[in-house]
Amino acid sequence: MKFIGIVGTNSAQSTNRKLVQFMRNHFSETAEIEVCEIGDFPAFNEPKDKVAPEGIRVLSEKINEADGVIISTPEYDHSIPAVLKSLIEWLSYTTRPLIDKPVMVVGASHGSLGSSRAQAHLRQILDAPELKARIMPGSEFLLGHSLKAFDENGELIYSEKVKELDECFEEFCLFVSITNQLVKDHRFKTEQNRKFTWEQLADGGEKA
Repeated sequence: MKFIGIVGTNSAQSTNRKLVQFMRNHFSETAEIEVCEIGDFPAFNEPKDKVAPEGIRVLSEKINEADGVIISTPEYDHSIPAVLKSLIEWLSYTTRPLIDKPVMVVGASHGSLGSSRAQAHLRQILDAPELKARIMPGSEFLLGHSLKAFDENGELIYSEKVKELDECFEEFCLFVSITNQLVKDHRFKTEQNRKFTWEQLADGGEKA
């Protein structure tokens, strides 16, 4: 399988980057995970032509071609970073590659909660009509105290967390296989979702 691993922050020292990089190396015999950075993308500005900047279009194509997406998010003020929200807004407003795409949400934080509130918020966002990602249910990977979690070689040193991540990733691979088969059998619905606009609703929707 081929996955896109999104580092959901523009911080140069983020342990979420270390988490995605660890997953890429640790699961290399099971899947190919391409680590993608988003820190250099411009802030979303709702262009009238609905065309995203080149870097975001490239990432969108990679998502389209991948079997699934892994997003690692830190937690800022009980939510996801602005740079990650901006990327999601670009994708939902333009190419919509996340529709029916299997997504695994993970996260690391310096405290004990492991970005739990940000992950919950991200799941809610990914269920929006313009996104409609297929989010793996009933499974969370929360890496707390992440500043001490990795050694100098980028290895995750909490053995119980490695075991937990192994189980979550195995479930995700199964979830991807099942989901992509279901989506393949209902491709028309996916294309209809990509054409959704709030203007179709009688009340004009929530956007302004």
